[in-house]
Amino acid sequence: MAIKDHIILRKGKEDSVRRFHPWIFSGAVFKKSFDDESPRWVRVLDARENFLALGYYADSSIAVRIVSYRDEFPDAAFWREKFEKALAVRRGIGFFPGDGSSTAFRLVNGEGDGIPGLIVDIYAGTAVFQFHHPFLGSIQDEITAGFAQVEALGTRRTVIRNTYDKHAPATESGEPEIMAEHGIRFSVDPFGGQKTGFFLDQRDNRRLLEQYARGKTVLNTFCYTGGFSLYAIRGKAERVVSVDISAYAMRQLEDNLELNGMEGAPHESVCADVIPYLNEVGRDFDLIVLDPPAFAKSLAKRHNAIQAYKRLNKAAMQAIQPGGLIFTFSCSQVVTRELFERTVYSAAIEAGRTVRVLHRLTQSPDHATSVFHTEGEYLKGLVLHVE
Repeated sequence: MAIKDHIILRKGKEDSVRRFHPWIFSGAVFKKSFDDESPRWVRVLDARENFLALGYYADSSIAVRIVSYRDEFPDAAFWREKFEKALAVRRGIGFFPGDGSSTAFRLVNGEGDGIPGLIVDIYAGTAVFQFHHPFLGSIQDEITAGFAQVEALGTRRTVIRNTYDKHAPATESGEPEIMAEHGIRFSVDPFGGQKTGFFLDQRDNRRLLEQYARGKTVLNTFCYTGGFSLYAIRGKAERVVSVDISAYAMRQLEDNLELNGMEGAPHESVCADVIPYLNEVGRDFDLIVLDPPAFAKSLAKRHNAIQAYKRLNKAAMQAIQPGGLIFTFSCSQVVTRELFERTVYSAAIEAGRTVRVLHRLTQSPDHATSVFHTEGEYLKGLVLHVE
């Protein structure tokens, strides 16, 4: 069986494909072999109608997302090969099977693993598929069939989450999964939690914070289910305060404390809006974590996001003890590392504090990115020393 539909690129627009960038923008398309704009497989041809790549089409600014540079049919064996290659990467860097102290990792990171629009996270016995593209959602049975052939993973259930359709039915419910990360246990809700249920991308950064936590008063803002907080407690922090506006997240955090026998730890949960909270506290903390949700998901909202990052970092710099540390992050893909750092520098000027950069941080290596797709480097972080 062959893919029958195709698009023809404008002359000169094939260069990005030959450089292996996985996106083809709508302005590069000269002609289509179909009139119906519904999502579908397409063969990508240059202006002379030579084959370039295979991908899936959608009527959007990114017209085609490329999954192969071979003229082939994407059957279950095709998907199995994709998953096996992704698993080989995680095996090679020690994420699978690991030493037992960590039982969760990202198996597929979209473009970084050659499947734009698909995230697959493994939480012990649960695989969570997050579909960001309508075409992938329409062929999810074929994709999961290929995944099921990867016997080495040994997962016992698969959870599907579609993010492309705001009108999709409510997500099914089920029991949480208990997974471990560097020996700390977390209860993950793969059905109703944010993203796939947990933020695996901060794995290494949580471990770094643990190294700095001893004897410190720690404020973890936008704490969600308490990842940084539990590492701070294990790192012998003197006191930890976790702040999030979500009552659901606070309940999950309390469950995680209990899972790890930390109920009696010097910890306080606060359900509140972060910036007003920061503006009201005195200089009570000598380590603050700023890990907000994405303030901008499109270029149109980038300016407002920058202002929000500046207000947040300024408030933290004004609230922290002299000699304190700030772990500050942005997960907005449209905010580049250079722009994020300039924004933090602006916040330091307005706060009137002397600030040094100790570390530049990024996502965990299981969130691999393609060298041909720098847009995949979405998580930016800094560890700051504030005089």
